[in-house]
Amino acid sequence: METRKGDDMATRGIGAKALSERGKIAIRPTMPWDVPGMSRAERVIAFLEDLPITAGTLAGTTMKIRTWQRKFLMAVYAEDAGGGRPIRTAVLSMARKNGKTQLAAGLALCHLMGPESEQRGEVYSAALTRDQAAKLFQEMRAILTAHSELDDRANVIQFNKQIEVLTGEGEGSIYAALSSDAGSKMGLSPSFVVYDELGSAPNRDLFDALDTATGARKNPLMMCISTQAAADHHVFSELIDYGERVNSGDIIDPSFHLTLYAAPPDADPWSREAWAAANPALADFRSLEDVERQASQARLVPSKESAFRNLMLNQRVSAASRFIHKAEWDRCNAAPELAALAGRECYAGLDLSGSRDLTAFVLAFPGEGRSFDIVCQFFMPEANIVDRSNEDRVPYDLWARQGHITLIPGSTIDPGFVAQAVMQAAQTYSLQTVAYDRWRIEDLKRELGLFGGNVPLEPFGQGFKDMSPAVDMLERSVAEKLLRHGGNPVLNMCASNAVITRDPAGSRKLDKSKATGRIDGLVALAMALQVSGRHEPDAMPSCLLELMD
Repeated sequence: METRKGDDMATRGIGAKALSERGKIAIRPTMPWDVPGMSRAERVIAFLEDLPITAGTLAGTTMKIRTWQRKFLMAVYAEDAGGGRPIRTAVLSMARKNGKTQLAAGLALCHLMGPESEQRGEVYSAALTRDQAAKLFQEMRAILTAHSELDDRANVIQFNKQIEVLTGEGEGSIYAALSSDAGSKMGLSPSFVVYDELGSAPNRDLFDALDTATGARKNPLMMCISTQAAADHHVFSELIDYGERVNSGDIIDPSFHLTLYAAPPDADPWSREAWAAANPALADFRSLEDVERQASQARLVPSKESAFRNLMLNQRVSAASRFIHKAEWDRCNAAPELAALAGRECYAGLDLSGSRDLTAFVLAFPGEGRSFDIVCQFFMPEANIVDRSNEDRVPYDLWARQGHITLIPGSTIDPGFVAQAVMQAAQTYSLQTVAYDRWRIEDLKRELGLFGGNVPLEPFGQGFKDMSPAVDMLERSVAEKLLRHGGNPVLNMCASNAVITRDPAGSRKLDKSKATGRIDGLVALAMALQVSGRHEPDAMPSCLLELMD
């Protein structure tokens, strides 16, 4: 028996239905999104509201776009005078469980086979793992199964997590679920990408691969929907920071849109106002009872507070407890005037690393009112810098290109480069002393001797006795906004990673062994601040002051 194209055995890949089962349902004469007079955004909304809800208490009904969702869609799909859509990157950030998966699935279908589709388009969902990326595919598949008209035009390949459009709008278009293996994504030409939970991505490789691949399309769109990342240096944090500058008018970029739902840093985390700020669907399809339950637990169990703030309040805080609060640290990010520091008195902290790690050299310049200007230098071996960036999930390679890290040729730290930086600081500023950890200091002293310089060095113990007053001074300086650290991204990373331990007497020290990342810069800063106090002139006795009067 012959098998002809279109017969039951003719399929488009493992897991697909036979093509002969397609094309049997009559298409409505006028689709809800084809009504004359509609704007582009209204057509998108009409398409979404034609889609069925497949799970939960509202299963069996169709989507109803809420006011907050409508506002986002109207902004993203607004047209310019020429009828084009200016927005190329759209970011939507909110707390967990606010319906992002169904919205993202509906928009992916809209670009695949709805009013935003194009002939032979490429639509992708991206996520940390293939299983996570496939969640959006499963939601799209469930919607198609419940929408016979759209399902009749599509070929769903379960095994490969792909969807093909056979007829009608978007004919020849494909959808696929992608994971973070960016190396195999360089040949793609996306017309629409939705990146699910970009805030949890270990690096920016997949985002960059997809973002740069859209250049071949006339009207591409990259949409990132996620809860905030924990760190400032994360790619999603960079997108949010950029978007806030666009929203404030500091940057003019009509191709970028940000909608951010997050509780303010100084909000009462246990108030309903804070919950509502981060959960636009609160008391609608986002359970108020569930948020109340999680808030009650976090309030009673301090170790859960950070995770509650990140996931439920959409604040940029790590899920682990940290030594310095981000909001306080960020209030100290004023930049010192480098040119005005030449010749000024300063004190340094030097935290020498192992052969392959981060070395930190931090200068503290005392100013008026017990304030300090902070200048940092960081060093790492050049070899395998990309691998270390991936291992630590930190963009060392990018920071090196930006000048925040000095890369030393080879695979180990050559102390000669560090010694040269110390000598240059001594020649440029009035360097009073360099506090150092005794680790590998003999190598540095030997190199300093080769330069013929006389740099004042001062050992600084890393135990509770010496570090406890340094931690106290650092904490006080941050809390009282006495630092101007300029927002150095490497120092920011160290501050966000820092944790402390206590001895039985209550003394504290910065603990590298318990930190989730490198804290060398903050250790060097604490030492610099503490030795500045050691070298202050003794206060004049009150009896001498009276005699002078």
